Amino acid sequence: MADITILGSGGFGLSLAVLCNTNGHKVTVWSKFQDEIDAIRRTGELKAKLPGVFIPKGIEFSTDISCVENADAVLIGIPSKFVRDVCLEAKPFIKKETVVVNTSKGLEEGSLKRMSEVVEECFPDNKIVVLTGPSHAEEVARGIPTTIVASCKDKEAALYVQRVFSGKTFRIYTNDDVIGSEVGGSVKNVIALACGVVDGMGLGDNTKAALITRGLAEITRFGVALGAKAETFSGLTGVGDLIVTCTSMHSRNRRAGILIGQGVDAEEAVRRVGTVEGYYCTKTTYELARKIGVEMPITEQLYDVLFNNQKPVDGLRALMSRESKIESIEE
Repeated sequence: MADITILGSGGFGLSLAVLCNTNGHKVTVWSKFQDEIDAIRRTGELKAKLPGVFIPKGIEFSTDISCVENADAVLIGIPSKFVRDVCLEAKPFIKKETVVVNTSKGLEEGSLKRMSEVVEECFPDNKIVVLTGPSHAEEVARGIPTTIVASCKDKEAALYVQRVFSGKTFRIYTNDDVIGSEVGGSVKNVIALACGVVDGMGLGDNTKAALITRGLAEITRFGVALGAKAETFSGLTGVGDLIVTCTSMHSRNRRAGILIGQGVDAEEAVRRVGTVEGYYCTKTTYELARKIGVEMPITEQLYDVLFNNQKPVDGLRALMSRESKIESIEE
């Protein structure tokens, strides 16, 4: 049995808390919001994030960040823009032996660093493992078969996470391509947001298939430029995560995109849906791609829709009128 603390009471954090409790581990969930904890204790669920999912009474909850101090593994399950602040708050209480598992996806605003880089800066003496892949929280919590990846340069740390978090309905593979796993898990939110816009515009399957396929080429090109392995994007953290996020109504990115495609202002769409990582990741990915000289036409057009008041139809027209090219991840 492992002692696991989960930072964040969002849908994915809670789903993994349920999973780990089922696996027989001691689980503590830290939340900044006492009202969420009170709601769970009162009703046995958190309707706003995981409606209909019973949260076992054996899971402990706390608003005191020092609850991480005896953990064998600490899992970070909070929105990317809050990761550094929460990690710095937890830093005085985390042992060097504790394995830190990051599930947050995105690039940090300003620094443009991947989340594992941010986490590593906060915990330089700890082993950092990235846990990512096609995994909607709503399905993980309900025991629907799910397969994801534990990625780490340290093989033993990845195997530890594989062993501790795996269950009858939750299968974990390992790899050592942290950059590829994180880029795939982050930038797929950008493409999913674009796919939602297409859905909101009332366009068809042909258009969405094109966006997913060329989006994957765009993600791969970007990741390889940052040092990732191209083959990683053919796996769970690449095409797998891209498919599930672009096609499911569980995806907040897709739902926000649908609203934008229907004419709702981007900021208002994000407000209605809640945390939409693709909104923030479009900006940071656009900035980093320009910095390293990688062409990302879908991301560029979505950026203009989100932040420069471009109409979605004009963005689509710009993509369709680009110079004809050979199909390649390099173009």
